[in-house]
Amino acid sequence: MKADPKVQRRLLDLQAIDTALAQLAHRRRSLPERAELEALARELSALEDERVRAQVAVDDLDRDIARIEKDVDQVRARKSKDEARLASGSGPARELEALQHELVSLNRRQSDLEDAELELMEQRETAQGVLDGIESRLAETRERRAATEQRRDETLAEIAKEEEFKRTARQPLAGDLPADLVGLYDKIREDTGMGAALLTGGRCGGCRLEMSGADLARIRKADPDDVVRCEECRRIMVRTNESGL
Repeated sequence: MKADPKVQRRLLDLQAIDTALAQLAHRRRSLPERAELEALARELSALEDERVRAQVAVDDLDRDIARIEKDVDQVRARKSKDEARLASGSGPARELEALQHELVSLNRRQSDLEDAELELMEQRETAQGVLDGIESRLAETRERRAATEQRRDETLAEIAKEEEFKRTARQPLAGDLPADLVGLYDKIREDTGMGAALLTGGRCGGCRLEMSGADLARIRKADPDDVVRCEECRRIMVRTNESGL
């Protein structure tokens, strides 16, 4: 394949744009915010599991407290009934004596229930504190996630803007070059990541290997408009006064 030396040198401009586009793509894939968001997602999932367990603990204590309060209400109602009957003084003496014993038993039962309720209420206060702490950590982590997402989106928008600028510059440049030359360049670039490289000081700018004497002799014999390629990496080698020929 042949191409004017000036045209070949323009491949380096095309390669510079493609290299920049590849770097932008790599930057998009390797954004630190992506790893941060993955870590935050795991942290939020673990915190949510903690929150559920803490909420269950609070709910269980609420049910136990409600059950005891119901029992206390029943004891109080029974006491009121017995006290009213005892105050009336009606009924056999044995029955009134039984009511007095029952009142003693009910007072003891009420005291035990109220002590148990107080203990449960203290446990609930502690459990609520744990739940509040977890919810606070959840809120803080969600804020960190939102801030990280904003940074990610801003960076992605910046990358997209730069990519659009590079693609806009690439289109007319590639369009002005011979189609067969661009086709060869694109094929090599797709295979190796770089389609053309500068030959500098007898060294290929693609694979960075120094040309052998035989390779340099072959390149020296080539016509200026011959499209020469590196024997090692197969990339197009663009020759200039710096090529060491």
